[in-house]
Amino acid sequence: MHPRDQTIFALSSGRPPSAIAIVRVSGPMAESVVSALAGKTPVPRMATHTLLRDSSGQPIDDAVVLWFPGPASATGEDVAEFHVHGGRAVLAAMFNALAAFDNVRTAEPGEFTRRAFENGKLDLTEAEGLDDLIHADTDRQRRQALRQLKGMLGDRVRDWREQIIAASALIEAGIDFSDEGDVPAELIAPALVKIQALLGEIKGTLAAQGRSERLRDGLVVAIAGPPNVGKSTLMNQLVRREVAIVSPHAGTTRDVIEVQLDLDGYPVTVIDTAGIRETDDPVEQEGVRRARARAAEADLVLWLAEGAGNIDLNQGTTPVWLVRNKIDLDSARPVASGEGTAHPEFRISAARGDGIPELITALVGFAHDYFGTSEGALISRARQRRLLEETADSLRRSIDVVGQGEELAAEELRSAATSLGRLLGRIDVEDILDVIFREFCVGK
Repeated sequence: MHPRDQTIFALSSGRPPSAIAIVRVSGPMAESVVSALAGKTPVPRMATHTLLRDSSGQPIDDAVVLWFPGPASATGEDVAEFHVHGGRAVLAAMFNALAAFDNVRTAEPGEFTRRAFENGKLDLTEAEGLDDLIHADTDRQRRQALRQLKGMLGDRVRDWREQIIAASALIEAGIDFSDEGDVPAELIAPALVKIQALLGEIKGTLAAQGRSERLRDGLVVAIAGPPNVGKSTLMNQLVRREVAIVSPHAGTTRDVIEVQLDLDGYPVTVIDTAGIRETDDPVEQEGVRRARARAAEADLVLWLAEGAGNIDLNQGTTPVWLVRNKIDLDSARPVASGEGTAHPEFRISAARGDGIPELITALVGFAHDYFGTSEGALISRARQRRLLEETADSLRRSIDVVGQGEELAAEELRSAATSLGRLLGRIDVEDILDVIFREFCVGK
């Protein structure tokens, strides 16, 4: 039997031990499984309290069972859910009982969601939204993922695709009736109006999204600077706990330390790097090399310096903020904001916390500007942006070539419709499905 025709099962709740654990079963054998373990097939969509028994009649657990006949289920197949006590021994007995059935096996990561996709229960953008919702760490990530799961992008894309197909039908009708005098012109003119309006709408969507797809991964902020200027102390202040070793000796930080933060709903990864200086120590040299490389990949660099220290880091186009530390010491002379540098400047005492709230407020503002207006964002992944850009390019070319022949314009419209179909996961996407669904956790 093909793996896709087999019945699958997995733990769909948190790892044990737990008060309650949910074991989900999906596939053609689901009814036989639930009937054998529960003693009968439960009433559909009604919680049923029962004693589960294995094939030898030995009790497994006192449980609640739910039965969802397909296609009106999460996966579109017959689905059973067993709500059992979440002890490891109970789950081990449950899994052994399920595995004893023929053509019933444990699910692969994301296999439940993939079956839902293949059975038309959700499109690829909604599946991506579900994955993002599971992995959301901040409230803004959660809201964006929930919008995707509810089909905001998918619904819009389906509407765009229908409009492209309608415009394409008009142009192809013009080709079919090309010997009917002015009929082609009468058909092509409204088609061009549709195409131009649609192109403007898609371009507007692309322009308005900013970097909303980066909200999934978050903003990367690197703390850099010479040794012993308080980089680790600043890191501890930002995360409000001791994650980096603080020492008066230079070169304490040899490797890159990363911590994830939630700043007003924005996901931010803060990086504490080794002090950048010339050194003969081969270990410290490697730390400096890694510090420069990691800072080069960051979205923002906080260059920490004492007193009148200047920035000694070539970051190209990466924004760099100068943060003057130790203002509580006499060595840190007062400096007016922006004096001697084109970079934004902040004055703090990482040891006492002076200036830290103002720095955090500025970081939140930077994140807001960086991610753009994500509250109504449709695009959440680079894949989606790329396919929308391909669609816009095809629409633009269809307008440009219509004077050279309606056949060329029709072909560009077919290409645009194909790009949108791939975005939804309905056309020629088998090569990316494994990549997307294997990122899911088992049981989803």
